[in-house]
Amino acid sequence: MTGQTVDRAFLLRHPLPLPEGEVDKDARGRVIVIGGSREVPGAALLAGLSALRAGAGKVQIATVESRAAALGIAMPEARVLGLPESEGGDIEASAAQVLLTRIKQEDAVLLGPGMLDDDVAGDLAAELLSSLDGPHLVVDAAALTGLREKVGTLKKHSGRSVITPHAGEMATFLGDQKQAVEADAPGAARRAAAATGAVVVMKGTCTHIASPQGQVWECKHGNVGLATSGSGDTLAGIIAGLLARGAHPLLAAQWGVYMHGEAGQRLCQSHGLLGYLAREIPFQIPKIMMDLNGRPNELQA
Repeated sequence: MTGQTVDRAFLLRHPLPLPEGEVDKDARGRVIVIGGSREVPGAALLAGLSALRAGAGKVQIATVESRAAALGIAMPEARVLGLPESEGGDIEASAAQVLLTRIKQEDAVLLGPGMLDDDVAGDLAAELLSSLDGPHLVVDAAALTGLREKVGTLKKHSGRSVITPHAGEMATFLGDQKQAVEADAPGAARRAAAATGAVVVMKGTCTHIASPQGQVWECKHGNVGLATSGSGDTLAGIIAGLLARGAHPLLAAQWGVYMHGEAGQRLCQSHGLLGYLAREIPFQIPKIMMDLNGRPNELQA
Protein backbone atom coordinates (compact mmCIF):
# COMPACT_ATOMS: atom_id res chain seq x y z
CA MET A 1 0.00 0.00 0.00
CA THR A 2 1.39 3.43 -0.97
CA GLY A 3 0.25 7.02 -1.17
CA GLN A 4 -0.63 7.38 2.53
CA THR A 5 0.26 10.81 3.88
CA VAL A 6 1.31 11.81 7.38
CA ASP A 7 -0.17 15.25 7.99
CA ARG A 8 -2.08 17.12 10.68
CA ALA A 9 -5.33 15.31 9.91
CA PHE A 10 -3.59 11.93 10.14
CA LEU A 11 -2.13 12.74 13.57
CA LEU A 12 -5.49 13.95 14.86
CA ARG A 13 -6.87 10.51 14.03
CA HIS A 14 -3.89 8.78 15.67
CA PRO A 15 -3.09 10.62 18.94
CA LEU A 16 -0.09 10.03 21.16
CA PRO A 17 -0.52 8.35 24.54
CA LEU A 18 -0.59 10.82 27.45
CA PRO A 19 0.31 10.27 31.12
CA GLU A 20 -2.68 9.38 33.27
CA GLY A 21 -3.08 9.87 37.02
CA GLU A 22 -0.15 10.35 39.38
CA VAL A 23 3.09 9.52 37.55
CA ASP A 24 6.73 10.15 38.36
CA LYS A 25 9.63 10.71 35.98
CA ASP A 26 10.27 6.96 35.67
CA ALA A 27 6.66 6.34 34.65
CA ARG A 28 6.95 9.13 32.06
CA GLY A 29 9.49 6.94 30.24
CA ARG A 30 13.24 6.34 30.37
CA VAL A 31 15.63 6.71 27.43
CA ILE A 32 19.31 5.86 27.10
CA VAL A 33 21.25 7.43 24.23
CA ILE A 34 24.35 5.44 23.30
CA GLY A 35 26.47 7.52 20.99
CA GLY A 36 28.86 10.35 20.47
CA SER A 37 32.56 10.10 19.76
CA ARG A 38 35.70 12.07 20.44
CA GLU A 39 35.08 14.25 17.37
CA VAL A 40 31.25 14.40 17.49
CA PRO A 41 30.16 14.38 21.15
CA GLY A 42 27.33 16.87 20.60
CA ALA A 43 25.20 14.44 18.60
CA ALA A 44 24.36 12.51 21.76
CA LEU A 45 23.46 15.76 23.52
CA LEU A 46 21.09 16.78 20.70
CA ALA A 47 19.43 13.36 20.78
CA GLY A 48 19.07 13.33 24.57
CA LEU A 49 17.63 16.83 24.67
CA SER A 50 15.16 15.90 21.93
CA ALA A 51 14.01 12.81 23.83
CA LEU A 52 13.19 14.93 26.87
CA ARG A 53 11.45 17.58 24.79
CA ALA A 54 9.31 14.83 23.23
CA GLY A 55 8.03 13.95 26.68
CA ALA A 56 10.34 11.30 28.16
CA GLY A 57 10.87 11.62 31.91
CA LYS A 58 14.51 10.51 32.20
CA VAL A 59 17.52 10.41 29.90
CA GLN A 60 20.90 8.76 30.24
CA ILE A 61 23.73 9.41 27.80
CA ALA A 62 26.44 6.78 27.37
CA THR A 63 29.41 8.14 25.46
CA VAL A 64 33.21 8.04 25.22
CA GLU A 65 34.94 8.63 28.54
CA SER A 66 36.96 11.61 27.28
CA ARG A 67 33.78 13.60 26.54
CA ALA A 68 31.44 12.39 29.30
CA ALA A 69 32.15 15.14 31.83
CA ALA A 70 31.66 17.88 29.25
CA LEU A 71 28.33 16.40 28.18
CA GLY A 72 27.20 16.14 31.80
CA ILE A 73 27.83 19.86 32.27
CA ALA A 74 26.26 20.78 28.94
CA MET A 75 23.12 18.79 29.75
CA PRO A 76 22.53 18.75 33.52
CA GLU A 77 19.19 16.97 33.04
CA ALA A 78 20.97 13.80 31.91
CA ARG A 79 22.91 11.13 33.75
CA VAL A 80 26.11 10.61 31.74
CA LEU A 81 28.16 7.42 31.62
CA GLY A 82 31.74 7.42 30.33
CA LEU A 83 32.80 4.34 28.36
CA PRO A 84 36.08 2.94 27.01
CA GLU A 85 36.95 4.37 23.61
CA SER A 86 38.76 3.03 20.59
CA GLU A 87 41.96 4.48 19.20
CA GLY A 88 39.86 6.40 16.69
CA GLY A 89 37.63 7.87 19.40
CA ASP A 90 34.47 5.74 19.19
CA ILE A 91 32.84 3.68 21.94
CA GLU A 92 34.59 0.32 22.20
CA ALA A 93 32.56 -2.84 21.61
CA SER A 94 33.86 -4.08 24.98
CA ALA A 95 31.56 -1.52 26.61
CA ALA A 96 28.55 -3.69 25.73
CA GLN A 97 28.57 -5.61 29.03
CA VAL A 98 28.55 -2.43 31.09
CA LEU A 99 25.77 -1.02 28.93
CA LEU A 100 23.58 -4.10 29.23
CA THR A 101 23.34 -3.58 33.00
CA ARG A 102 22.16 0.01 32.41
CA ILE A 103 19.72 -0.80 29.62
CA LYS A 104 17.63 -3.26 31.62
CA GLN A 105 15.58 -0.49 33.24
CA GLU A 106 15.16 1.64 30.10
CA ASP A 107 12.01 1.92 28.02
CA ALA A 108 13.82 3.03 24.86
CA VAL A 109 17.39 2.74 23.59
CA LEU A 110 18.80 5.06 20.93
CA LEU A 111 21.97 3.70 19.42
CA GLY A 112 24.27 5.45 16.98
CA PRO A 113 24.13 9.28 16.95
CA GLY A 114 27.60 10.72 16.57
CA MET A 115 29.33 7.37 16.03
CA LEU A 116 31.77 7.55 13.12
CA ASP A 117 33.42 4.15 12.58
CA ASP A 118 31.05 1.64 10.95
CA ASP A 119 33.05 -1.39 12.06
CA VAL A 120 33.45 -0.36 15.69
CA ALA A 121 29.85 0.87 15.95
CA GLY A 122 28.57 -2.26 14.23
CA ASP A 123 30.43 -4.54 16.62
CA LEU A 124 29.01 -2.67 19.62
CA ALA A 125 25.49 -2.67 18.15
CA ALA A 126 25.63 -6.40 17.32
CA GLU A 127 26.85 -7.26 20.81
CA LEU A 128 24.07 -5.23 22.42
CA LEU A 129 21.27 -6.38 20.15
CA SER A 130 22.24 -10.04 20.48
CA SER A 131 21.80 -9.90 24.26
CA LEU A 132 19.14 -7.22 24.66
CA ASP A 133 15.51 -8.12 25.29
CA GLY A 134 12.68 -5.77 26.13
CA PRO A 135 13.13 -2.07 25.40
CA HIS A 136 12.16 -0.33 22.20
CA LEU A 137 15.03 0.61 19.91
CA VAL A 138 16.06 3.37 17.54
CA VAL A 139 19.15 2.53 15.48
CA ASP A 140 20.83 5.36 13.60
CA ALA A 141 23.97 6.39 11.72
CA ALA A 142 27.08 4.18 11.96
CA ALA A 143 25.37 1.75 14.33
CA LEU A 144 22.97 0.95 11.49
CA THR A 145 25.42 0.85 8.59
CA GLY A 146 27.74 -1.24 10.76
CA LEU A 147 25.02 -3.91 10.97
CA ARG A 148 24.78 -4.37 7.19
CA GLU A 149 26.21 -7.89 7.45
CA LYS A 150 24.54 -8.63 10.81
CA VAL A 151 20.91 -7.92 9.97
CA GLY A 152 19.76 -10.89 12.03
CA THR A 153 20.56 -9.02 15.24
CA LEU A 154 17.99 -6.40 14.24
CA LYS A 155 15.45 -8.99 13.12
CA LYS A 156 15.43 -10.35 16.67
CA HIS A 157 13.79 -7.07 17.74
CA SER A 158 11.07 -7.12 15.10
CA GLY A 159 8.04 -5.16 16.18
CA ARG A 160 9.81 -2.90 18.65
CA SER A 161 12.45 -1.05 16.64
CA VAL A 162 12.87 1.93 14.31
CA ILE A 163 15.79 2.63 11.97
CA THR A 164 16.45 6.12 10.60
CA PRO A 165 18.75 6.15 7.56
CA HIS A 166 19.25 8.85 4.97
CA ALA A 167 19.85 7.79 1.36
CA GLY A 168 23.60 7.28 1.74
CA GLU A 169 23.22 5.17 4.87
CA MET A 170 20.41 3.19 3.28
CA ALA A 171 22.59 2.46 0.25
CA THR A 172 25.39 1.19 2.48
CA PHE A 173 22.99 -0.90 4.56
CA LEU A 174 21.31 -2.50 1.53
CA GLY A 175 24.55 -2.85 -0.46
CA ASP A 176 23.08 -0.69 -3.21
CA GLN A 177 23.98 2.49 -5.08
CA LYS A 178 22.84 5.78 -3.57
CA GLN A 179 21.33 6.82 -6.91
CA ALA A 180 19.25 3.65 -6.99
CA VAL A 181 17.97 4.27 -3.47
CA GLU A 182 17.06 7.86 -4.34
CA ALA A 183 15.29 6.72 -7.49
CA ASP A 184 12.98 4.43 -5.48
CA ALA A 185 13.00 5.60 -1.88
CA PRO A 186 9.68 3.90 -0.97
CA GLY A 187 10.95 0.62 -2.39
CA ALA A 188 14.24 0.89 -0.48
CA ALA A 189 12.36 1.63 2.74
CA ARG A 190 10.08 -1.34 2.16
CA ARG A 191 13.03 -3.67 1.49
CA ALA A 192 14.83 -2.57 4.65
CA ALA A 193 11.67 -2.97 6.74
CA ALA A 194 11.13 -6.49 5.45
CA ALA A 195 14.77 -7.44 6.10
CA THR A 196 14.93 -6.05 9.64
CA GLY A 197 11.38 -6.24 11.00
CA ALA A 198 11.80 -2.57 11.95
CA VAL A 199 9.82 0.52 11.09
CA VAL A 200 12.00 2.39 8.59
CA VAL A 201 12.25 6.18 8.47
CA MET A 202 13.84 6.86 5.09
CA LYS A 203 14.86 10.50 5.49
CA GLY A 204 14.75 12.97 2.62
CA THR A 205 12.93 15.96 1.18
CA CYS A 206 9.99 13.58 1.21
CA THR A 207 10.48 11.17 4.11
CA HIS A 208 9.08 7.67 3.66
CA ILE A 209 8.00 5.59 6.64
CA ALA A 210 7.69 1.86 5.99
CA SER A 211 6.24 -0.84 8.22
CA PRO A 212 7.48 -4.45 8.26
CA GLN A 213 4.12 -5.40 6.73
CA GLY A 214 4.93 -3.42 3.56
CA GLN A 215 2.83 -0.30 4.11
CA VAL A 216 4.48 3.02 3.27
CA TRP A 217 3.55 6.52 4.38
CA GLU A 218 5.08 9.75 3.12
CA CYS A 219 5.63 13.09 4.82
CA LYS A 220 6.66 16.17 2.84
CA HIS A 221 6.30 18.54 5.77
CA GLY A 222 9.35 20.70 6.52
CA ASN A 223 11.83 22.68 4.43
CA VAL A 224 15.41 22.69 3.20
CA GLY A 225 16.60 24.41 6.38
CA LEU A 226 16.31 21.04 8.13
CA ALA A 227 19.19 19.78 5.99
CA THR A 228 21.75 20.90 8.56
CA SER A 229 24.30 19.24 10.84
CA GLY A 230 22.69 17.48 13.78
CA SER A 231 19.14 17.58 12.44
CA GLY A 232 18.97 13.80 12.09
CA ASP A 233 20.15 13.37 15.67
CA THR A 234 17.22 15.45 16.89
CA LEU A 235 14.76 13.35 14.85
CA ALA A 236 16.15 10.11 16.29
CA GLY A 237 15.90 11.56 19.80
CA ILE A 238 12.31 12.68 19.30
CA ILE A 239 11.31 9.20 18.15
CA ALA A 240 13.10 7.60 21.11
CA GLY A 241 11.30 9.93 23.51
CA LEU A 242 7.93 9.05 22.01
CA LEU A 243 8.71 5.33 22.25
CA ALA A 244 9.66 5.73 25.91
CA ARG A 245 6.36 7.38 26.77
CA GLY A 246 4.39 4.52 25.24
CA ALA A 247 3.90 5.16 21.52
CA HIS A 248 4.32 2.04 19.37
CA PRO A 249 7.16 2.20 16.81
CA LEU A 250 5.06 3.13 13.77
CA LEU A 251 3.18 5.88 15.61
CA ALA A 252 6.40 7.22 17.14
CA ALA A 253 7.98 7.38 13.70
CA GLN A 254 4.97 9.10 12.14
CA TRP A 255 4.65 11.71 14.87
CA GLY A 256 8.41 12.21 15.09
CA VAL A 257 8.82 12.86 11.38
CA TYR A 258 5.90 15.28 11.22
CA MET A 259 6.88 17.24 14.33
CA HIS A 260 10.48 17.48 13.11
CA GLY A 261 9.16 18.98 9.88
CA GLU A 262 6.81 21.32 11.74
CA ALA A 263 9.70 22.52 13.90
CA GLY A 264 11.50 23.43 10.68
CA GLN A 265 8.44 25.34 9.46
CA ARG A 266 8.22 27.35 12.67
CA LEU A 267 11.94 28.08 12.74
CA CYS A 268 11.72 29.22 9.12
CA GLN A 269 9.06 31.74 10.11
CA SER A 270 11.13 33.15 12.97
CA HIS A 271 14.69 32.81 11.57
CA GLY A 272 14.39 32.49 7.81
CA LEU A 273 14.66 29.49 5.52
CA LEU A 274 18.40 28.94 6.01
CA GLY A 275 20.59 29.34 9.06
CA TYR A 276 18.58 27.98 11.96
CA LEU A 277 20.39 25.30 13.95
CA ALA A 278 19.65 21.72 14.92
CA ARG A 279 19.92 22.66 18.61
CA GLU A 280 16.86 24.91 18.13
CA ILE A 281 14.64 22.09 16.84
CA PRO A 282 13.94 20.35 20.20
CA PHE A 283 12.66 23.56 21.81
CA GLN A 284 9.80 23.67 19.31
CA ILE A 285 8.49 20.19 20.11
CA PRO A 286 6.49 20.76 23.35
CA LYS A 287 4.55 23.64 21.80
CA ILE A 288 3.85 21.59 18.67
CA MET A 289 2.49 18.74 20.77
CA MET A 290 0.36 21.15 22.80
CA ASP A 291 -1.01 22.85 19.70
CA LEU A 292 -1.86 19.59 18.02
CA ASN A 293 -3.53 18.09 21.06
CA GLY A 294 -5.19 21.25 22.35
CA ARG A 295 -5.65 23.64 19.44
CA PRO A 296 -5.18 21.53 16.28
CA ASN A 297 -6.52 24.15 13.88
CA GLU A 298 -3.41 26.26 14.49
CA LEU A 299 -1.14 23.66 12.90
CA GLN A 300 -0.76 23.69 9.14
CA ALA A 301 -0.37 20.43 7.24
